[in-house]
Amino acid sequence: MVQRQAGSPEAAEDQAGRLREVLASRGYLGLLAVSALVGVPVSLAAFGFVGLEHELQHWVWESLPDAAGYDRAPWWWPLPALLLAGLLLAPIVTRLPGHGGHTPVNGLGGPPTPPLEVPGVVLAALACLPLGTVLGPEAPLMAMGSGLALLAVRSARRRAQPKLGVVIGMAGSAAAISTIFGSPVVAAVMMIEAAGLAGPQLAVLLLPCLLASGVGALVFTGFGHWTGLSIGALALPRQPVSGVPDPGDFLWGVPVAMLVSVVVVTGQQLGHRVAAFTTARATAGRTLLCAVVMGACIAAYALVTGRSPEEAALSGQATLGALAADPRAWSVGALVALVAFKGLAWSVALGSFRGGPIFPAILLGAAVGIACGALPGFGIQPGLAAGLAAAGSAVTGLPVTSTVLAAMLLGDQAGNSMPLLIVSAVAAFVCGHLLRGRMLQLGRPGRAAPAPPRADEEAVA
Repeated sequence: MVQRQAGSPEAAEDQAGRLREVLASRGYLGLLAVSALVGVPVSLAAFGFVGLEHELQHWVWESLPDAAGYDRAPWWWPLPALLLAGLLLAPIVTRLPGHGGHTPVNGLGGPPTPPLEVPGVVLAALACLPLGTVLGPEAPLMAMGSGLALLAVRSARRRAQPKLGVVIGMAGSAAAISTIFGSPVVAAVMMIEAAGLAGPQLAVLLLPCLLASGVGALVFTGFGHWTGLSIGALALPRQPVSGVPDPGDFLWGVPVAMLVSVVVVTGQQLGHRVAAFTTARATAGRTLLCAVVMGACIAAYALVTGRSPEEAALSGQATLGALAADPRAWSVGALVALVAFKGLAWSVALGSFRGGPIFPAILLGAAVGIACGALPGFGIQPGLAAGLAAAGSAVTGLPVTSTVLAAMLLGDQAGNSMPLLIVSAVAAFVCGHLLRGRMLQLGRPGRAAPAPPRADEEAVA
């Protein structure tokens, strides 16, 4: 038997032939059809979840303070709000199937979420996020999307064909995550990079995810326009105007990206310590204690800066948009306080509450970058660009996805910033992994950067 060398024309033709066989098979064509159909109910469910979460958040942080006679939420508002979040979350974590979802310090999740665990994930997210927990909606959305997608495949068939459940679950996750990131491209790139596949296996996994996320994003966007409801997707309505990067941008951009990586990785490592603390024993009581600590951090930010506690609470989507639109409205001291207090609250939330780790990290990176923009030879816009790309790369361990996400956020300013985005993402990725390795050598709890659910090569072969 002739062994064909990898990379030879014959081996490439063999791979292309296998890919053609898979794409032409009835089973795979049926999988694509199911993936497209899955995008519709998943996007509608995501719309309902995000819309409800956004309305509850508006009610807690704007309508209630206004009804109580305040122009904005007072400095002490996070204390009762987060305590209530802890009281609501504790029984969900200790009693419901799936414990309300995975702990966010471990990334965006693991295997597809069983449908039985979806109610607990949704309830935990709605108990945490609107009341000020410093986490984003992306992890609950992915868990909900994968769980709902698995309902499209009978349990007996999933047991008989485990690979089918993995692909359908990832397609559902992609459909859900594309809604909050505002682009199916970000979801598709995230799944590609997280799976770590190449060749025909990449195409086999990518097509269902891309199809489901594209249909889901289309339905989600259209439904939003039809209802007129705000869904609070991650976006920058306005940002500073960028110019062509000069050598000073890169000389400052790399150390700024490394600083952002240090902030994010340190927060994650503290989150691992908090997770070990909350799961050791008396989980309910320790979850309440973490809620009080988180509320105290947010209240301290408001007291120290004289600004609204809402800026340091929640996922950071609204604050990120306001910061990018008018960065000079924050002094350097206020930005440092935001990074310190929100960063500490985020670390506590990572190990004790339920939600996604990405959105608050993106805000922390933007705040560090803009604060460093005052350095001579640098600037606010390159600082924002470097901070966005570095934070995404450090928190996810996915530098390509982070570059695409940062470029999407910058919109028409991304063209000039693209070289700096790429360099910053790579610098943060390398720095983050070296820092985690150093912490492991010192005997501290830590692990490699968590990533979205991975499908091993056999799962999509």
